Amino acid sequence: MKQYEIGLYEKAMRNSLSWSEKLQCTRECGYDYLEISIDATEEKIDRIFMDKEEKKKIVKAMFQTETPIGSMSVSALTKYALGDLSEEIRTKAMLIAEKAIELAPDLGIRTVMIPGYDVYYGESTVETKKYFLENIKKIAETAERKGVLVGFETMENDFMNTTAKALQYVNMVDSAYLKIYPDAGNITNAAVANRHDVCVDLALGKGKLIALHLKETLPGIFREVPFLTGHVEFERIIETAWKAGVRRYVTELWDLGGENWKDEIRFANQNMRAILDQQFQ
Repeated sequence: MKQYEIGLYEKAMRNSLSWSEKLQCTRECGYDYLEISIDATEEKIDRIFMDKEEKKKIVKAMFQTETPIGSMSVSALTKYALGDLSEEIRTKAMLIAEKAIELAPDLGIRTVMIPGYDVYYGESTVETKKYFLENIKKIAETAERKGVLVGFETMENDFMNTTAKALQYVNMVDSAYLKIYPDAGNITNAAVANRHDVCVDLALGKGKLIALHLKETLPGIFREVPFLTGHVEFERIIETAWKAGVRRYVTELWDLGGENWKDEIRFANQNMRAILDQQFQ
């Protein structure tokens, strides 16, 4: 019996690959499932409106490759922020969030991750926080209706860059379907900047953590740092997450156009699995 499952972030692979090719690559590189991306590009946002035939095609590919799509990252809510002062942007953000949650069960997805931003392009204010909380409550209601877990990703800016800050909003909404999906790299950068222990922060989420993003970072650098070249203490963080009950992990990395992109995916898998396997030996 598997003790845990590890997923691959879709954007680690060439965007030109078909669904079958992406799922096959996920399996060949040692992963249990794929995390689909709904980012801010119109191409990815259009996925939330896919018709029945497209859904059938994806489900068929999952069965043929024996590789599920286990989670969804709705990073489009960075550009279209839930607490933006613009009503037009907030309306689009809510459409994206609700349609993404409604799509999830059709593809067998149980976990939807949303970024912890009240506003990304602009200043966080009392008003943006108010709008964010109002919309998060509506999102929780949609998640409750569809039976899909929604988790806050801890992000780069001060609004929600720690588990503790995400926990505040989880407690305010108080829904069984709104939890936390921390990013190991982002909470590490916050811990270094604010001089606190990253694992003490992560442990605060016990009982509210649904998965963990495994991502490498450096101080002030949040993306595209190759695994094991940064400062993330993966062994300590994974051990803390494991003790807190986390059994689903996703390696977050990006295809930067190099020829060895698949080797980088395998490298991330092998090294993170080696650490995870230590937890139950």
